[in-house]
Amino acid sequence: MATVVGVRFKTVGKVYYFDPAGIQYPLGSQVIVETARGAEFGEVAMENREVPDDQVVKPLKRVLRAATPEDLRIMEENRKKEQQAAELCREKIIKHKLDMKLVNVEYTFDGSKILFYFTADGRVDFRELVKDLASVFRTRIELRQIGVRDEAKMLGGLGICGRPFCCSTFLGDFQPVSIKMAKEQGLSLNPGKISGACGRLMCCLKYEQDAYEDLIRHTPRVGAQVSTPDGDGTVIDVSLLTGTLKVRLQNGETTTENYYHKREVRPLRRRSNPEKA
Repeated sequence: MATVVGVRFKTVGKVYYFDPAGIQYPLGSQVIVETARGAEFGEVAMENREVPDDQVVKPLKRVLRAATPEDLRIMEENRKKEQQAAELCREKIIKHKLDMKLVNVEYTFDGSKILFYFTADGRVDFRELVKDLASVFRTRIELRQIGVRDEAKMLGGLGICGRPFCCSTFLGDFQPVSIKMAKEQGLSLNPGKISGACGRLMCCLKYEQDAYEDLIRHTPRVGAQVSTPDGDGTVIDVSLLTGTLKVRLQNGETTTENYYHKREVRPLRRRSNPEKA
């Protein structure tokens, strides 16, 4: 087992493990940690605890110290520099006539690198832009192309539900979603109704999917042959959430349609065709 503390670098970002070096850091405290790109400023998102060794990426970097007032001043200055760098970069993008959209700018804590996040429809040759920016800022420049989901996470906004984006408030990682989820949940397949502001399928399709999959496993499907209190019939409609089935019953030349709860019916095995035996 290894003793770690969880640190997050963005408001809603991934939590990384660090070695607390024997110091107890309370939840929400601000710290300076050692990373692959130098010292970084972060916030404790998980207090000291023991985790299995196989969950830790070796070598485990350590927490250097609790953030000081001077560290907070540096972070405030970096935020101001980021705004100025963003304005200048947008001007340079127009100058070089590049088909890209600047989304965010991030200074490393020690100012040794500036990261520019952008979106674009395809590959962009930004080599001249990097040279131009490096000549102005005289530090390492890195441009990272991100997807539309990452853009929405960075910028934030309101979803069609009227609430702030899930990705910018509490979702640490994006979960895979598919049109199959919308079908199984009985939702409209109109892209405008099941897509988020980013243009991709809404992340919330994933929230109830496990429950729907469980209901599907224990509920007869449309077309299934079932035995009901009134005789055998065929399921023609299903309400997964209520467990209600609409069953068509055939009694001679008379056809009726009745509603039953799934607990009232019993699936029938399909009869084999003797002619094909």
